[in-house]
This record gives sequence, C-alpha cells and structure tokens, in this order.
Amino acid sequence: MTKILITGGLGQIGSYLVDSLHACSHVTVLDNMSSGSKYTAPEGVHVVEEDILSPMARDLAADHDVVIHTAAQISVVRSMQEPVLDAQNNIFGTLNLLEGARRGEIRKFICVSSAAVYGNPQYLPIDEEHPQNPMSPYGASKLCAEKYCTMYQKAYGLPTVCIRPFNIYSPRQDPSNPYSGVISKFISRVSEGLPPIIFGDGSQTRDFVSVHDVVDMISILMKKKGADGEVFNVGTGRRTRIDELANMVLEAFGSEVGIEYRDPLQGDIRDSYSDISKAEKAGYAPKVDLKKGLLELIDAQRMG
Repeated sequence: MTKILITGGLGQIGSYLVDSLHACSHVTVLDNMSSGSKYTAPEGVHVVEEDILSPMARDLAADHDVVIHTAAQISVVRSMQEPVLDAQNNIFGTLNLLEGARRGEIRKFICVSSAAVYGNPQYLPIDEEHPQNPMSPYGASKLCAEKYCTMYQKAYGLPTVCIRPFNIYSPRQDPSNPYSGVISKFISRVSEGLPPIIFGDGSQTRDFVSVHDVVDMISILMKKKGADGEVFNVGTGRRTRIDELANMVLEAFGSEVGIEYRDPLQGDIRDSYSDISKAEKAGYAPKVDLKKGLLELIDAQRMG
C-alpha cells in the first residue's frame, strides 16, 4: 500500500484527504494541533503531533511515497501582523519538507498554495499565467513556497506539483474563527437569527469551491503523469456575487432577517474567479453545486 504523509491532516483540507485516502493507503498525519480542530482521525491512521519545521517532519517526508502538504499559517490578517512567523511556517516549513522528500524515494509531493498569490486581478477569469502580485505576506509566502517546489523539480528532479485553490468551504471550517470564510460567517449569523453582514454593496464576486472538489483534484494529481513542476488552479470557474450568496443562505434557512450592509473593507479585492481549463485537461471537474454545498454546511451546523 502507498505510504502517504498529510501535513495539517487534522485541518480543513487535510482531514477530508484523510477520510478519502485512509482505506486504501497507509496514512500518517503530521499536525501541530494549532488549528484547534475537533476532527478525530479514523482508526489505523498514525497521527504525529509535531511542527513542519522540525527534524521529525523532514524524516517523515523522507519515509513516505507521497507527501500532501496542506499545513500552513493561513490567516492573511495574522500575516500582516507577524510576517516573520508567516514566512517561517509557509516558506521554511515547506523547504524543510522538500529537503526530507529529496532524501527519500518519493513519487509525488503535492503542495497546497492559494489564489492569494495573484493579488488584485488584472483580468478575469484568472488563469495560471496571470501575473502574481501578492497583497499580503501570506500571499507572498505561498508564492515563495510554490517557487521552491517548482525549483526542486527542475534542480533535483523531485516530482512536485502545486495547486491554487480559490475560496474553499466545508462543514469543518470554524465559524468562530475571525479569519474564516464568508460562507461560515453568513451561516453562523443567520442561524442565530441575525442578518448576514456584507462589507460593500454586495456586487463583489468570488469563486467558492467545495473542499470535496479540492480533494478530488489532489487525488487526480497523485496519479497524474506529466504534471510534475506544474501549478493548477482549483475552483469552479464560476463567479458568485456576495449578495447572491447571502440570499442563498437566507433562503436555505427560510429566514427573512434581510442583509446588513457596512462600509467596504480597505484593500478588499472586488472580483475574483478562476480559469480551470488547465485542471480540466488534467481530468478535474467540479461536482459540488454551491447550493448543495451550503445545505451540507447548514446540516452540519444543526447537528453540531
């Protein structure tokens, strides 16, 4: 059986990867428990509580067939406040794992990057060749991690591949976290009988992609030949207005509390959505409709 190391395996993306892969692979989770996740890994999954900057992380990367690197400092706000900490995690943590993988007999190293590497869009939809001008230390550190991955492929022949997810959502996204996504925040407020808050006029757009589709793309790339050294967008290729999203949540709850509008956030990107044609050529096809995905989140909230 394939030995797979999933960094950040108790987090939003990592935990769904564990659920998807553990039945047919030997899965090891490396997680420093910083996310406060309530996820419990299935029986048979080896969980190692350690940081990606540690020598143990390097040794684990050397000892596995596949490394799926999802662990990261993910808060844009925190990256603005603590850019050195952000770089230590997202750049040097990735480099530490790459060095471990270089010592082993690895078949694939998959790095989860972010659409934050693009910055303010110069054209839409955003393809992989779009200029990369990050607007935060988080975006810069993710781009640097990508560059190390592609360099390791060119310089050392390490089979690396990177993905740039757009706005991921899932039931395991914590609505109490001030940095969580707008979907979780809308659901949390409407479930309490409060109106969703929109900063701006609501016409701004995003590409919301289900974590299940992100997991599908990673599974495709684990087996994909000819993808080494490449970078792929992962989204739906469709844009959704923020006021449209708010109304979807209100409708799902049968709520008539309306929408609360506030002043736009400074520096907020107005429009963003992905060109996924490169991913589609690799075999990717987003399957989760946003309305269906919202119902999954709402059901999870009610059960939790």
